[in-house]
Amino acid sequence: MADRFDWVLRNAAVATPEGAVSADIGVRGGTVAAIGSIPPGSSPLEDNLTGLTVLPGVIDTQVHFREPGAEHKEDLASGTAAAAMGGVTAICEMPNTKPATTSPEALADKVARATGRAWVDFAFFLGATAENAGDLGAWENAPGCCGIKVFMGSSTGTLLVDDEAALRRILKNGCRRVAVHAEDEERLKERFHLVEDGAPPAMHPEWRDEETAMRAVARLIALARRTGRAVHVLHVTSAGEMEMLRGRPANMTVEVTPQHLTLAAPEAYERLGTCAQMNPPIRDARHRAALWKALADGVVSCIGSDHAPHTREEKAQPYPKSPSGMPGVQTLVPVMLDHVAAGRLSLADFVRLTSTAPAAIFGMAGRGVVAVGYRADFTIVDLKAKRTIANDWIVSKCGWTPFDGMTVTGWPVMTVVGGRTVMREDSLIDPPRGQAIKFL
Repeated sequence: MADRFDWVLRNAAVATPEGAVSADIGVRGGTVAAIGSIPPGSSPLEDNLTGLTVLPGVIDTQVHFREPGAEHKEDLASGTAAAAMGGVTAICEMPNTKPATTSPEALADKVARATGRAWVDFAFFLGATAENAGDLGAWENAPGCCGIKVFMGSSTGTLLVDDEAALRRILKNGCRRVAVHAEDEERLKERFHLVEDGAPPAMHPEWRDEETAMRAVARLIALARRTGRAVHVLHVTSAGEMEMLRGRPANMTVEVTPQHLTLAAPEAYERLGTCAQMNPPIRDARHRAALWKALADGVVSCIGSDHAPHTREEKAQPYPKSPSGMPGVQTLVPVMLDHVAAGRLSLADFVRLTSTAPAAIFGMAGRGVVAVGYRADFTIVDLKAKRTIANDWIVSKCGWTPFDGMTVTGWPVMTVVGGRTVMREDSLIDPPRGQAIKFL
C-alpha cells in the first residue's frame, strides 16, 4: 500500500538544499515526509501548485510587536497576522516593551500572551542590562527564548548598555547568541545638538552618522574576540561598518534590512518625511551600494525586517520628536523577491538569507530547509506575479508601509506553518495556532 500523507502539494518548483527541483511534497504530522513523485490517491487533501515555488518558511529574526505596553500600535496577534500575510512563518521579537523583557517571568508572560493568539511561530529575546548580566546564562534557555539582546545605543532606561565593563559581563555570561543594536551612545549625545531644536527629517543620518555606527561595531568586534561569544550585529547600514566586518571573528554574524537595501537618502526623506526615520538611519546610495556589495561577497549573514510600527499620528510629530521605526514584516518577502526578479540576488541567496541562515544562527530545531524530516513550514510564492504594495493591504495596526505604491515582481500566495495553511491569496484562513520555537 502506498504511503499515506495528510497533505500532498503537487507539481511545485521546490527549493531544496540540493537546489531547485520539480516535485511533489508529502506532509505528515506537520513535517515533510516525502519529496519526489507521489502516487495519486496518497492523501485526502491535495493542492496543485503548478507555476508556484515552495520555499522553506521565511523567518524574521527582528521584529518589535509592542506588547505589552503599546498595543495601540501593534500586538502579538496583529503583528503575527502581518507576518503570515507576508509569507513569514516564524518571528523573533525584541525585548523593548513596557515592561521590558529582562527576566524569565517577563519572557514567560510573552509566551503566554502569544499562545492561542499568534498566527505564526514565535520566540522572544531576553533584554540584557547591567543589573541582570550575571543571571543571563541561567535564564537564556527558558522556553521561547531565542537569545540575548543588547542595545549599545538608541534605547532608554536599563536596556541601554554602553558601559564597557557591563558589556563584558553580559558577553561572558552564557553561550546563546547575543544580538546587538550597535550605535555609540556617547556620540549620539554629542551630536544631538544638530537636530535638538528641530530639523528636517533628512538630518537623521547626519545626527546618527556613519562614525556613530563604526565606533560601536569596532568595540563589538573587539569584545567578541576577547570573550569568544557568538554575536549578531543587527541592521548594519554603512560602508565603513561593512569594511570592518569583513575581518570579523568567525562567530559574528551580520544582518541587513530590506529598508536599507531598498531606500536611500535624500529621496526617502523627501518622499516619506518622518516615515523614513528609523535607527540606524536610511543612508545615501553609496552606503546602500556597499550593503549590496557586502551581500554579494558573503559578509551579510541574514535579512531581518526590524519591524517597528508607530501610528501615523505619532510619526506626524515634528522631527526629532517623531519616533524612529517603520513596519516591515509584511513586506520583507515581496520587496526582496523584487530584488531577485531584478537580478540583484539569486533565489538561492534569498532562501539562505531569510530561512536557512536565520535558523542556523539562532539554533532553531527542524527549520530553515525543505527536506524530509524537517517541519512543513513553507513560504509559497508566485515569482512572476506583479503586484503593487499598498497601505490598504497592511494588516499591522499602524496601517501604513514605506513601500506604499511600489510595484514588485514576486508575491507570497500561501503561508504554511507546521503543515497548516494560515494564509492563502491574501486571506488568513486558519485560527491562530502558532507555537513557541524549539531550539537545539
